[in-house]
Amino acid sequence: MRRAFELLKVQLKASVMLAVQYRLDFVLDLVIGLFWTVAAVLPLFVVYGGSSSAQGVPGWTFGETLLVVGCFITLQAVIDGAISPSLSSVLDHVRKGTLDFVLLKPHDAQLLVSTARFQLWRAAGLIHAGIVFTLGFRELGHGPTVLGVAEALLLLLVATALLYSLWLLIVSVSFYAVKVDNLSSLFTSIFDAARWPASVFRGAFRIVFTFVIPLVVMTTLPAEALLGRLPWTSLVGSIVGAAVFAVVARAVWLLSLRRYTSAGG
Repeated sequence: MRRAFELLKVQLKASVMLAVQYRLDFVLDLVIGLFWTVAAVLPLFVVYGGSSSAQGVPGWTFGETLLVVGCFITLQAVIDGAISPSLSSVLDHVRKGTLDFVLLKPHDAQLLVSTARFQLWRAAGLIHAGIVFTLGFRELGHGPTVLGVAEALLLLLVATALLYSLWLLIVSVSFYAVKVDNLSSLFTSIFDAARWPASVFRGAFRIVFTFVIPLVVMTTLPAEALLGRLPWTSLVGSIVGAAVFAVVARAVWLLSLRRYTSAGG
């Protein structure tokens, strides 16, 4: 565990040094991100018809839905800044047969590829999420409780673990298929649905987005925690589910590595 933290520290330091060289990227991401934030919030004004008391989404007011959007923007920043930049490089390694350079290092290969690159300027998305959260609580007329914030932060960590596990499973497919870029793009498109509360999903979609691709866990449950109406069973179930996803993703990754053939193989 100590070696893992030391490696993460080194990788983060390298990413910080790279980010400092391109400081303008942070400013550009901040400006461009504002447009994406507006694009994420704008549909709510259409659905709710400009009325803060309207129930545009069943069981959710305008202010409450803003909290879901805030969670969505937070996780999008995590994907763009930490998960995708590192794991996407695996696709090129497998395609070119250069994963040997990773496998020969005296560290766990999964840890190495997962911390290979961070785009720290994507953290600007967290600022946008903060703005949306502020607007949401202002609309509600009250702030969150300390317990609610603690539960929401825990659930966002759970959501991060779920996103990482799902992304690792997608990357593992590259050991079996030549191109999986379309698969990662498909997942990104599906994740866009996480900006809406769980009540918009019905029937089979509700089951899929709760247990297969748990979008409900990622954004709706943290928002419910902030609202102080999260059942403790949902919190425990989310943690257990994330642990199961992590174990499965790890097993699939190790199994997929056995199929790897280097450039010289």
